[in-house]
Amino acid sequence: RGYLDNITAIGPRTVGSPENEVLAVNYLLEQIRGIERESTDVHKISVDIQRPTGSFSIDFLGGFTSYYANITNVVVKLEPRSGAQHAVLSNCHFDSVPNTPGASDDAVSCAVMLEILNTLSKSSESLQHAVIFLFNGAEENILQASHGFITQHEWAKSIRAFINLEAAGVGGKELVFQTGPENPWLVQAYVVAAKHPFASVVAQEIFQSGIIPADTDFRIYRDFGNVPGIDLAFIENGYIYHTKYDTSDRILTDSIQRAGDNILAVLKYLATSEKLAKSFEYRHGNVVFFDILGLFVLAYPARVGTIMNYITAAIAFFYLSKKLLQPKPRAVHNLKKLLTAFSLTLTSWVCTLVAVLMVAMFVSIIGRALSWYTHFYVSVSLYGTAAAAKLILVHMLAKKFFYKNVNEQYLGDVFFDASLMIWSIALAVMTQMGLCSAFICTLWVAFPLLTKLMIHKEFSQKGATLKFIVMYMLGMFVPYLYMLYLSWTVFEMFTPVMGRSGSEIPPDMVVAGFIVIFTMILSSYFINFIYLVKSTKTTLVTLTTVFVVTLILVCSGIFFPYSSDAANPKPKRVFLQHTSRRFHDLDGNVVKSDSGIWINGFDYNGISHITPHVPEINDTIRTPCEEQAPFCGLPWILPVHFMFRFFRVGGHMSPPFFPSSTATRVAGFHRRKPAAVAISRTSRILRAKILLFEGESPSHMSLYVRPRAGSALSHWSLGDGMPVASLGGDYFVFYSRGLHAAPWHFWVELTAPEKHSDGIVSLAIAAHYFFGEDQKSPQLYALLERFPNWTFSSGWSCTYDLFVF
Repeated sequence: RGYLDNITAIGPRTVGSPENEVLAVNYLLEQIRGIERESTDVHKISVDIQRPTGSFSIDFLGGFTSYYANITNVVVKLEPRSGAQHAVLSNCHFDSVPNTPGASDDAVSCAVMLEILNTLSKSSESLQHAVIFLFNGAEENILQASHGFITQHEWAKSIRAFINLEAAGVGGKELVFQTGPENPWLVQAYVVAAKHPFASVVAQEIFQSGIIPADTDFRIYRDFGNVPGIDLAFIENGYIYHTKYDTSDRILTDSIQRAGDNILAVLKYLATSEKLAKSFEYRHGNVVFFDILGLFVLAYPARVGTIMNYITAAIAFFYLSKKLLQPKPRAVHNLKKLLTAFSLTLTSWVCTLVAVLMVAMFVSIIGRALSWYTHFYVSVSLYGTAAAAKLILVHMLAKKFFYKNVNEQYLGDVFFDASLMIWSIALAVMTQMGLCSAFICTLWVAFPLLTKLMIHKEFSQKGATLKFIVMYMLGMFVPYLYMLYLSWTVFEMFTPVMGRSGSEIPPDMVVAGFIVIFTMILSSYFINFIYLVKSTKTTLVTLTTVFVVTLILVCSGIFFPYSSDAANPKPKRVFLQHTSRRFHDLDGNVVKSDSGIWINGFDYNGISHITPHVPEINDTIRTPCEEQAPFCGLPWILPVHFMFRFFRVGGHMSPPFFPSSTATRVAGFHRRKPAAVAISRTSRILRAKILLFEGESPSHMSLYVRPRAGSALSHWSLGDGMPVASLGGDYFVFYSRGLHAAPWHFWVELTAPEKHSDGIVSLAIAAHYFFGEDQKSPQLYALLERFPNWTFSSGWSCTYDLFVF
């Protein structure tokens, strides 16, 4: 904890700031040198400060290109005194997003790594392989420092596996949510070594699907280093992730100890493993892994899982087919009844999903989205009861009108078989798709089928007797317990994400959808009870009453989405940029300029809840999209334009004033005539290479490029040379630098028609001031002070200049 407190005491550690590039680095070096002095003779410790410059393209956030200059990595290698040919990497990052102390993301991981280095260095046991500790200084700049290390550092060539320590929340258990690719032995290493396992292949497939707007250094090591690894992250209390509340005192000592125990054990295991040296020989496909209530992890190769899944599905289909292996009239009757029950079950699910999503849409339209953000039970009371009531209603009506004179025991039996058939089909389909998460379907086929076979006689007895219910519940215990455990993990991760996932996707629709899915899963083998019991009217009335009361309370606004509770804050995130914009014509003349504060609420509610507190922030000040400019002429720090529907500039005010000498000289990107222009004629097409350069710049800039009509961007000096368009067709380049970086030079190559009187390309640059005396103007400070205490408002100044060439 001492390491953690000292790192966070430095304050926000934004790339390029003295806090990140000097103070944090000096602190890490001081601690590492102290550890080195006290290490035993069996180890050798080497330290290197790397300041890489490089560029790469990435398909994250719609696709963009990243350029970094002179950023900082602190790299430590612990190896046997005689040296080591192979190494395992442990990675954390000490930088933070602007305006936040970054305790969980990711100072706590760096603190854990320092303690692990200290523990290993004092051990009298020699390691077989080296352990490289990378304290990377530019992860929040979208994974730049890890790219600089794995593609440029000489030690990177020896790395055979890695452990990446991340955070999507503050404290709690650290979840293994990505592994591999295709290295089952790594998961087995975690299974054998970790003292407090917490892992899920479900989380891996959800994360890698891209539905969570986040990524980690895992991607860089996998894609650019071709190295297999394990990705861990704290997931608890994601409400204060990336906010000012992410302080060291909110991370429990138990969480730090737990993470340290796990990572130390796994690193020691890997550093003494024979498999590490030959890791590429153990690429044998994916692996299915999941923990059982945090007690232990089950893991097995995906190919084994595939065999198990198909065998389970085959047994279930064989069981279902027994009722068809009878005289033809009886077989046809049974098939008809089974297909009818199958169709009715699917129909009830579709009706339930549509009905609940309609409620979620209504709640969103009337401005009551996220009512459950602070009080999660509201979502269960609203959408969970609606889902359960709708399911019961559909089947109750079917029982009353469609199955009026049919034997109850027969109906209970046939609807059980219908649920079994649905799960068996889902198991076969998911297995065919190669999804490791299909193991869930295996649970929902195997245990119910065993239960049915064990209590077959009780199924034929009249009514749902107590003995039948007890035996039935015991048989279903495992899949239901695991599904409840998995549900908790999913909602623990997803609920806070809804407060930072942009304003385009209604969060109530997402949460309602999840709740409906879990309701359908949990009810699948209880639908038959609707047909076995005499009446479900009381249950239906109770559920409907809870739903109606909750809906009325939600509509009244009694459940305020956000909380300023000091012990457990759940703030609304708002980003403000005091922006000065200038638009230049082909001759370099300023044809339009404006300034103001651009405001973005980071959730679906936008800034509607803030308007009562700051009346001038309302719909009347919305800034229109500049159609001729890339990315609407707005100074995006990242290409997340597709996640937001609100573009606002607060009022008409003077531009930000930059007192420091650097900022005075740099109001964005200096206008230059195209230098070193090479023009070649091919038929009626011009090919022009334009070199643009910047003398000085702040630490963060965004470059936006849009070829004009008839032109096309063919090559540039960034990434691998092939331009990568962002969502919408424009090109986005994210630039950051550490201290004392050389001027940024780059060129772009375009093809254009011979006649291009209105230019061939629009190019804009936004300069962002994330720290120091240039960060916030007096007007921005004054506005931020008026924001309510249940908001986390992150603000900075920026300039925007658009040029035409």
